Amino acid sequence: MNDAARPDPDALLRTLALGTGSAGHAGRGRLKVFLGAAPGVGKTCEMLDSAAGRRTAGVDVVIGLVETHNRAETVARTTGFEIIPRKVIDHNGRSLEEMDIDAVLARKPALVLVDELAHTNAPGSRHDKRYQDVEEILNAGIDVYSTLNIQHLESLNDVVASFTRVRVRETLPDRVLESAEIAVVDLPPDELIERLRDGKVYVPEEASRALAHFFSKSNLSALRELALRRAAQAIDAQMLDHVRAHALGGKWAAGERLVVAVSEHPGAAGLVRSAKRMADALGAPWTALHVETVRDLGLADRDARALATTLELAQHLGAQTASIPAETIPEGLTTFLDQSRATQLILGKASRSRWHEWRHGSVVDHMVRHTSGVAVHVLTLDDAGTDSKTDRPHAGKATRPVAGRWGTPAGYAIALALVTLVTLVGYSIAALGNVTNVALLYLLPVLVAATRHGLRTGLVTGLASSLAYNFFFIPPLYTFTITDPQNLITVMVLLGIAVLVSQMASRVRDHALLARRSAAQNSALAGFARHLTAITTDAELGQVLCAEVARMIDVRAVLMLPEDANLVVRAAIPPEDRMDTLEYAAARWAVDHNRRAGRGSDTLTACEWLFSPINGGGRVLGVLGIARDDTAAPLRTDQMPLLSSLLDQAGLALERITLEREMASVGKLREQDRLRTALLSSVSHDLRTPLTAIIGNLDAITPVDAVQAGQLASAQAEAMRLRGFVANLLDMARIEAGALIRSSEPVDLADAIASAAHDLRRLLIANPIDMAVSPDLPFVLVDAQLFHQCLINLIDNAAKYGDPGTPITIAARRDPGHLALMVMDHGPGLPAGDETKVFENFARIAGSDRKHGTGLGLAIVRGFCAAMGLTVTASNRTDLPDGQTGACFTIHFDETHLRVMDAGDAA
Repeated sequence: MNDAARPDPDALLRTLALGTGSAGHAGRGRLKVFLGAAPGVGKTCEMLDSAAGRRTAGVDVVIGLVETHNRAETVARTTGFEIIPRKVIDHNGRSLEEMDIDAVLARKPALVLVDELAHTNAPGSRHDKRYQDVEEILNAGIDVYSTLNIQHLESLNDVVASFTRVRVRETLPDRVLESAEIAVVDLPPDELIERLRDGKVYVPEEASRALAHFFSKSNLSALRELALRRAAQAIDAQMLDHVRAHALGGKWAAGERLVVAVSEHPGAAGLVRSAKRMADALGAPWTALHVETVRDLGLADRDARALATTLELAQHLGAQTASIPAETIPEGLTTFLDQSRATQLILGKASRSRWHEWRHGSVVDHMVRHTSGVAVHVLTLDDAGTDSKTDRPHAGKATRPVAGRWGTPAGYAIALALVTLVTLVGYSIAALGNVTNVALLYLLPVLVAATRHGLRTGLVTGLASSLAYNFFFIPPLYTFTITDPQNLITVMVLLGIAVLVSQMASRVRDHALLARRSAAQNSALAGFARHLTAITTDAELGQVLCAEVARMIDVRAVLMLPEDANLVVRAAIPPEDRMDTLEYAAARWAVDHNRRAGRGSDTLTACEWLFSPINGGGRVLGVLGIARDDTAAPLRTDQMPLLSSLLDQAGLALERITLEREMASVGKLREQDRLRTALLSSVSHDLRTPLTAIIGNLDAITPVDAVQAGQLASAQAEAMRLRGFVANLLDMARIEAGALIRSSEPVDLADAIASAAHDLRRLLIANPIDMAVSPDLPFVLVDAQLFHQCLINLIDNAAKYGDPGTPITIAARRDPGHLALMVMDHGPGLPAGDETKVFENFARIAGSDRKHGTGLGLAIVRGFCAAMGLTVTASNRTDLPDGQTGACFTIHFDETHLRVMDAGDAA
């Protein structure tokens, strides 16, 4: 079986990962995604209709989670389905609903419907993202139907933001869509806009805003094109995996796939740009391919840099790049075209002499004549800067001589020594009277010279062998004269065989060198990967990476990692204490732009270092710099794939180390929070019992005189103050433990304020309440006990920091869809910039009088308000005359917390 007919193992694994049949492969379920361009195109309805058909066919279908958004047409389609109850998660006193994964797994249906695949789960859920929930369900052997809008795809996030001016926060990795069956739900922009206007997507007020911004016709058209194109690419990739996994022949040209062949020719850059324009016009993926032959072993430095620049340009323009070894360029092109199922090939035609084409042949002519099923585009290469006779760059700058191209003196000396040795052996044979077979002995030095020292050394050895045979063994002896025609034929045949053997042996040698280099690189990469598995710190990773790069590429290497918005040297071979300004600028640019910078790139080329970004988890984690002592280009084109592989593996290891460090930090913080909460709860409970006894005993004491009465009143006040501190500790422990239990009910603001003022009547003797709350205000839907404590803490705070004898003003302001309740004092106010800091635990405001107390009262207000869905803000008063100051704390109620009471409610 040849390579073309052999199934591709990687493609077979990807095909198995997609699942087959109704229950996938090996117990894994199958994912089907209903993909749309925007909300409102009908993805959920289409999913429900498709599931209804499966249910009619006898498939066990349940709804894990479907968001109907109260749309009548969606709600109607859920009728008849078994719906798994949602799981209620309490977060900061708010009840949030998510899919109950355990209930789905326990029910184990054949198919479950899970809406909004890119959704972010509520804090406290098992997984952060809903697609992770889906993956767990799939691993249990359950099929899943889900929905997705194209703007949630991670790779398109920047593209969508560029024209919608909206950055989508909820994204999911492309691999999720690539491993799913895709059903495109398409709706023309005009029809979707009409649905918006009819109120079928959003309520009228929201629809008007949406039409003016995100849902403009231009945005919808662009999103629709992205959805169709991305779906086509995913389907094409899955089709190719199936074809390769089953070793099916043919191009399967359901979609266009372009390949452009590049070389060190200076006109290759223009060829790449033409391929980019053609790929964009066709909406097709494209690959820039370099076929590595034995000729590449002798590339000069300038040619290697030109090839590296061309491949770098192709990557920058969005192409995949590949470099494959092959015996000849046509053979490599044909192999790659078959493997990639390419439909179009772009070649460059350089101006060459007739003699050159006769000797070496024409790649273009060969591909046009022998390639079937592929459209071959031939473009004329720009020969500017090249010599038309040699098709090489003009020697405007000296290039490094290619070592071994013409052989070495030692090689020639060894070859001539072998010829001399064979001649001596031939004399011994001739003494026995058999001269004819001596000619065959001269093939031995030819084979050795061509195999060990190259083609040209072998050719010279062949010529020397023919002359030696003629001089020493063909009469007349010791002359180069040949009198017998038969001897002339013998010498010519010997010379021809020597040339042929030299070429064959040299080719075997070159292929062996390529195979040896490839094997050495693969072995080095495998060893590097084994090293990475045991590495636990970035410093250790840096040393291993720099050492491997320095050894394999023969360069100096340095690893720089971000630290506090700067780049610091983490490891270097040989050790580098610091980088110069230009080198640091190049490294900074490489990190910021996620592209190479420095010598050998197209940015900051004056720097002697070449910096390459290290990526992991979709972000730049660091940068690797390489340089040579002779200031030459650090990286040859044949070394690019090796360096890319090293950086990819290092990126994965660095991402793992970073995640492990972050998880360890998170674990420490969680443990600290747990200990702090436990301590608060324990201390407050331990203080509460004796404090209750103290207050009770103080209340039972009857003073005998005025002095004792004053002392008793002071003790009671301090005991009550201490009880307030303990209550605050208990409340904060409940907030941080997420143990708040709330129930909403209509509350009259005036009654709530009066109740709080009554509980604080002793504290408010010096600061009376000035209430400006209209009786016509609506009731507010809050938890009565939590809201009462919020008012207690705010009024208590105003009494503490208000000037003695000044009133505490409590006012309410009603706006459309909003109500604000303000508690204001006449005190020092808040320092500028500290308006949010006052709500932090144990906050102390520097440079102000707000330094006494536990620092928990306002933090509890914020926690209780968040539990009820309210917001609280702090500011300085602006309604006072000049020279007077004060703080204002405002609780904000939106329209969901307002309720107008009618007669029925009053009854």
